[in-house]
Amino acid sequence: QGQVRESGGGSVQSGESLTLSCEAAGYTFSTYCMGWFRQTPGKEREGVATIDSIGRTRYTDSVKGRFTISQDSAKNVVYLQMSSLKPEDTAMYYCAADSGICTSYNGRQTLDSADFAYWGQGTQVTVSS
Repeated sequence: QGQVRESGGGSVQSGESLTLSCEAAGYTFSTYCMGWFRQTPGKEREGVATIDSIGRTRYTDSVKGRFTISQDSAKNVVYLQMSSLKPEDTAMYYCAADSGICTSYNGRQTLDSADFAYWGQGTQVTVSS
């Protein structure tokens, strides 16, 4: 039984950086799509960034230029490097995984949580002003 595990959350000041890690342990996908999502109370889960096994990435507009998603395929680990953090980045961050390369809709790689079957428990990121 596989497990998706996030780590690296915490509390930082506005403008600081934080790196989240996600390990998809126990999965043996030949191809895969992994992503980071975030959610605040009362709001829908939002796709932040996705990456697949052929290295394609996509970011939601609000984090472009500030966040970087990367991977260590040998370890089944995906990272989310977050810089220039803002209070509005405060959320519970979830990692998700699915087999197969990321789905594309009209040429744009998915940021849709419905495309992911395996989820971690989440890690809290809090940015104070």
